[in-house]
Amino acid sequence: MTTRKEFLVKTGMLTAGVVLLPSFSIPPKNPKKNLGVQLYTFREEMAADAVGTLKKIAALGIKQIESARSAEGLYYGLKPKEMKGICEDLGMTLRSGHVALDADWEKTMDLAQESGQEYLICSSLPSNGQTADNYKAVAEAFNKAGEECKRRNIKFGYHNHEYEFESENGEVFYDILLNNTQPDLVYMELDLGWVVVAGKDPLDYFERYQGRFPLWHLKDMDMEKKESTEFGKGGLDIPLMLKHKKQSGLKYIFIEQEEYSSTPFESMEHNMKFMKNL
Repeated sequence: MTTRKEFLVKTGMLTAGVVLLPSFSIPPKNPKKNLGVQLYTFREEMAADAVGTLKKIAALGIKQIESARSAEGLYYGLKPKEMKGICEDLGMTLRSGHVALDADWEKTMDLAQESGQEYLICSSLPSNGQTADNYKAVAEAFNKAGEECKRRNIKFGYHNHEYEFESENGEVFYDILLNNTQPDLVYMELDLGWVVVAGKDPLDYFERYQGRFPLWHLKDMDMEKKESTEFGKGGLDIPLMLKHKKQSGLKYIFIEQEEYSSTPFESMEHNMKFMKNL
């Protein structure tokens, strides 16, 4: 099974540039209102039949959609307004998208405006080296991208993997991004699974950088294999994370699972039941 990181490398997205893509609290009367999915979870299914797959996703009770860059384009071969309309007809909102901060950045923002989505999330760092200077330069580029998005009423953000939690001279690279980006311009989408795999505690980040994480990638992780698994089977204490959603500034949760016990739909059905039982 190809992991998302391997997919980005194979398609050149990890080396070609930064990839793009929101504050959430689950309303007590409707805990699924702001619960969504990152469509990379259904990457093969979306490539084969985007509309049919979205119908199956809606049937699971998912309300928020975050797209991922694919071989068929940012919207899986659909036009931005077309995908927006399909999601709305199914009772879902195309809320966010993972894209690249590259030579097509202007076009990417134009398409996002057409789709009506709220967030553009950069999902991977340019491969210019794991150095403090590179992360400071990236932070500057993120602030600029955030300004450009803000003028278009779009929120710009960044999604982490595990490598951002490496350090240089005792300074964690992810902290450099947080310390050198403007909170009103750069919204962090915290992938909780990669945080714990990196040996860090998401609650520590919620405490030190309160309100900086309006978006989550909720991903349980097999700590031995260092790959995603169904909720409750890995090393992420999901109920504990949710108790601290206010500190995080959480607005939307996007479930992402890259590896499955059987099929992505069966895994997502398990995950949705897990969340409902909370």
